[in-house]
Amino acid sequence: MSSDNDAISHQGLRWLLARARPAMPWITVSIGLGVAAGMVLIIQAGCLARIVHAVVIDGRPREELLFYFFVLIAAAIVKAALVWGREKAGFRAGAQVRGQVRMALVDHITRLGPVYAAGHAGGALTSAVMEQVEGLHGFFAHYLPQLALAVAVPLAILAFVFPISWAAGGLLLVTAPLIPFFMVLVGMGARSISQRYFTALARLSAHFLDALQGLPTLKLFDRAHAEADRVAETAGTYRAQTMRVLRVAFLSSAVLEFFSAIAIALVAVYLGMSFLGYYDFGAWDRPLTLYGGLFILLLAPEFYHPLRELGVHYHTRAQAAGAAEEILKILATPLPEAATSQCTITGDRIDLRIENLCLRYPDAAREVLFDISLDIPAGQRIALVGESGAGKTSLLNAILGFVHPEEGRISANGVPLLDLAPERRQDAFAWVGQHPVLFFGTIRENMLMGRRGADGADVQAAAQATGVLEFADRLPEGLDTRVGEGGYGLSRGQAQRVALARAWLKAAPILVLDEPTAGLDPVSAGMIMAALGRLPRDRTVLMATHRLAALTGMDRIAVVADGRIVACDTYAALMAERGVFYRLVNRIQGGADDLAP
Repeated sequence: MSSDNDAISHQGLRWLLARARPAMPWITVSIGLGVAAGMVLIIQAGCLARIVHAVVIDGRPREELLFYFFVLIAAAIVKAALVWGREKAGFRAGAQVRGQVRMALVDHITRLGPVYAAGHAGGALTSAVMEQVEGLHGFFAHYLPQLALAVAVPLAILAFVFPISWAAGGLLLVTAPLIPFFMVLVGMGARSISQRYFTALARLSAHFLDALQGLPTLKLFDRAHAEADRVAETAGTYRAQTMRVLRVAFLSSAVLEFFSAIAIALVAVYLGMSFLGYYDFGAWDRPLTLYGGLFILLLAPEFYHPLRELGVHYHTRAQAAGAAEEILKILATPLPEAATSQCTITGDRIDLRIENLCLRYPDAAREVLFDISLDIPAGQRIALVGESGAGKTSLLNAILGFVHPEEGRISANGVPLLDLAPERRQDAFAWVGQHPVLFFGTIRENMLMGRRGADGADVQAAAQATGVLEFADRLPEGLDTRVGEGGYGLSRGQAQRVALARAWLKAAPILVLDEPTAGLDPVSAGMIMAALGRLPRDRTVLMATHRLAALTGMDRIAVVADGRIVACDTYAALMAERGVFYRLVNRIQGGADDLAP
């Protein structure tokens, strides 16, 4: 298990380093400014040591030292500007990587399709796109630049210390590896703790979002308090993981401060003993002056400071590695094979043909669709009916390209849909799902997602045909009334009509509807079906439904049972056969033998 975790961690680090390439200019700027700040710091130490030596040893008046005071002040201002610029460059590097990773995640999830998104908690995906991507920032903004500075700045300081005292320089050089050693030692456990932290965060986000979305149902079934206890339990787990992360962070800082303090003390003891005459070695062939000793003593803390900073940011590295492992779980999900040909569908009318279709979901134990064949001529209206779980939605997902079948093919005017580029495929279909997705904005803006650039007359016509104007005219600003995310402010039936208007406006040759009247009252369902009845007859309609009233006006009814189409004919013919459809209708209608749609 440990070797598996190490392999995953190394993969995450390699992925992080690969992401650094586009941001390398900003990282290089950050490193350059950090080195410049280190050089300014050496100048400050030299000026301060020169002032003290001149006053204490040489007895020079203050007026003769004004130059060094001005240099100190200028160095302080320059150093502040360099530190500000370094932070700015580091932020730009982190922001650039975060933006690219976030867009890559969103693009990957989008290309995986709604079936993948529906199979994962929305809170977990949101956590990956937001919080876990944010967790990468410190790796590029601080850790990578500090990794270079932890080598460059100490070497620059050693270059000034060794000419004054090889003993002091040797002490610095020998004690320097202690800090990286203990940094790695403490950080070994930080990686797994950070990974558990992000897992707990994703679980809490998913749990809280699901509870929030299902709050009306929880209140109706008097389960709000029980769910609150579950959220509190999940939050407690997240709190515990957060405290573990903080404990490791504080522990690592304390350990590094302790060993750097010991190393500085060793240098100070050597310098003190040298001034007291106990040591007479280490300063080459000349005595150690107050200027040289103070200069070294001032630089000793700054020698270890980049190493201590690297230790602090080593925790950021572990956090980024944990976040990268969670992100890679999504990015490693294989995408459906993209079409490589330039096939297009000719003609405005599309004949759809399904031949010997078999489908199995990646984690399913068995196939959900078996040897399905169905011809759908252009302009025909077909209803898919059957028990829940029979395979109706899976068949629609296969037609829309959300999932790819194992066997068989689906063709439009003789062109296999798998050979079509995604944008060409999307042009052929308009889709209205079981749960309409409306975005924050006006009703008009949500409708225009179906066809950007549609003029006002077309929008008005679509709203009129689908019954949107029936309720929009009563709203304060009509079609320009704002709705919240998820259609907040509209009823379920009203949101469904807006989604239907969006599909209407797209004017695609084939309209696919997955339970468009599910969860609606009879009046709202009747309005949806009336709107479908007003569709132009040259548009193909393929609809999965449980409502018998929805069968009105359908040319054929395909009965799906156990992943197969067991019958496909008109309503009257299917009832006359007294088969699966007949029994289904009688069970729904309470045992009546002869029912009209």
